[in-house]
Amino acid sequence: MNDQAVGCYRHPDRDTGIRCTRCERPICPQCMVSAAVGFQCPECVSGHGPGADGTPPPQAAAPRTIAGGAQVMDPRLVTKVLLGLNVALWVAVLVVGDRLVDGLELFGRARLTYGGPVEGVAEGQWYRLLTSMFLQQAPMHIAFNMLSLWWLGPPLEAALGRARFLALYLLSGLGGSALTYVIADPTQPSLGASGAVFGLLGATAVLMRRLNYDMRPVIALLVLNLIFTFAWANIAWQAHIGGLVTGTAVAYGLVHAPRHKRELVQRATYGAALLVIVVAVVFRTLQLSG
Repeated sequence: MNDQAVGCYRHPDRDTGIRCTRCERPICPQCMVSAAVGFQCPECVSGHGPGADGTPPPQAAAPRTIAGGAQVMDPRLVTKVLLGLNVALWVAVLVVGDRLVDGLELFGRARLTYGGPVEGVAEGQWYRLLTSMFLQQAPMHIAFNMLSLWWLGPPLEAALGRARFLALYLLSGLGGSALTYVIADPTQPSLGASGAVFGLLGATAVLMRRLNYDMRPVIALLVLNLIFTFAWANIAWQAHIGGLVTGTAVAYGLVHAPRHKRELVQRATYGAALLVIVVAVVFRTLQLSG
């Protein structure tokens, strides 16, 4: 604040002793916007105002997404990285063979080779819950999952921000793996990105509802995918349902968090989802080990 009255930078005929706490330009009562400390001018609030030395505004003043994430030049970066990881592992399986699949796919408890040791999540190989999310074998399997990721990922990444989108994807996949581990036959192998993709589908429905968009297309797509899930053979429906439920719940916490305590609510959402997954896995492990 400055005791010497000067003209507002937007209304020079109006004397004021108030200055923007970010760029230090004089602002009249009509232009001032309450900030955490003092007042700011409309340009700084929108993220377009200069700093006190004429430099661009700090990152904190940049426009944010609906979930509070930073807006970036490439809203597909995380989607591209995830897609690349899936494709790279698929190529690796083609080169190395099934022994790579045996070491990374989801088993609860199984004897992979005759007379060999029993392996699986129940034996402490918890990494399988994560690595199985990035494994695909059949060409149609990876084609369907990667096309779905490319269609659903970029809009969600743009709306949520990179870090939140990545957390959504990973938690959805882990939720699908956890439900598969808890319900399915422990000797039955499971792999694929379908759990994470179903999580993105549920998150898309939450986001469209939050933005008051027409829900009919996403509902039709969801129903169609659920029909395929239960109608086709050799599909781990547990991964689909687990991913869908987890993704929907996490997305709801992300886009409906109150602005004044957004970070707290969103971190609590991540923590609650991860806690449920861990408890389910521990409970199932105790069952299989008992």
